[in-house]
Amino acid sequence: MKLVFKKSDLTNAVSIVMKAVPSKTTMSILECILIDATTNNIKFSANDMELGIETIAKGDVIEKGKIAIEAKIFSEIVRKLPDNEITITTDNNYQMVITCEKSKFNIPGKSGEDFSYLPVVEKDKFIYLSQFTLKETIRQTIFSISDNENNKIMTGELFEVKGNEFKVVSLDGHRISIRKVELNDYYDDISVIVPGKTLNEICKILSGGIEDEVRIFFTSNHIVFEFDDTVVVSRLIEGEYFKINQMLSSDYETKISINKKEFLDSIDRATLLVRDSDKKPIIITIEDGNLELQINSSMGSMDENIFITKEGKDIMIGFNPKFLIDALRVIDDENITIYLLNSKAPCFIKNDNESYIYLILPVNFNVGSRN
Repeated sequence: MKLVFKKSDLTNAVSIVMKAVPSKTTMSILECILIDATTNNIKFSANDMELGIETIAKGDVIEKGKIAIEAKIFSEIVRKLPDNEITITTDNNYQMVITCEKSKFNIPGKSGEDFSYLPVVEKDKFIYLSQFTLKETIRQTIFSISDNENNKIMTGELFEVKGNEFKVVSLDGHRISIRKVELNDYYDDISVIVPGKTLNEICKILSGGIEDEVRIFFTSNHIVFEFDDTVVVSRLIEGEYFKINQMLSSDYETKISINKKEFLDSIDRATLLVRDSDKKPIIITIEDGNLELQINSSMGSMDENIFITKEGKDIMIGFNPKFLIDALRVIDDENITIYLLNSKAPCFIKNDNESYIYLILPVNFNVGSRN
């Protein structure tokens, strides 16, 4: 095999597939990238048996061939080569020679026949949307998945399609994030749980262009993302997702409208007085025309007032400041509406058409802690 690349094209292909190389595995072949140039296209693949990625690299095929090469060392070599043309050759003993200007590396490879190819997935159920929409939808929900492997379902996101609506849901036991997107066409009903790891990696690869399309295919066991020259195949999380609608009450006693940036900046300032190990709540007191925000910790205290528009009852309620910050950071609206029932019930941050809904559970606090 003999292949010639621009460094930028080779680096791009390697960085894409590296996201599917496991950090630890007992199967050495999974630590490899497969380079398949048996056709006029040069395909790079990696597969950890849960997540598989394949991308077509720009380059010239001088001699056809195929090889599996240890991913980490190959990636590091490519990254540190000069910014010039890179030539890769292999022999019948699976030795790879990488040359660029005056640099020459000789590293052992493996037969490409031993590599675990991406599973072939039926493409009956699918949706199409823009890369920008998918990337934004994931960004606006992924922060509230759980990292607790004991509850596998919470480590993924619900992807649900009904008619022309695409809904994404995540939760971790303390909060729920929901985004709804209107699709251009009507599709069959779909409901699957996609691993958070897969979605984090997808976000890193997507260009995010409004005009750039991503095609998502669904089966009972896998989800496939196709975009640009890349295919990502992931196993789904088995099980039934939580009955979210039962948690979304429309009851409220207090409704406020507040400038999002002012509210976010104020909470951000308050967290200067909270160490990571602390679990100090931020205490919010809502009265006519005013939201008072207070925090009191071993490092000091802070008190700040923000103008609001209020309907309903006065209320005092405590929150984990991180949960508020995470939600506020991904909302693009200048002003937001918050719905509250009482100091023990969750608050809802949502817009009128409910294209986004953020539910955040309050935390207990001592009334005396606000002084």
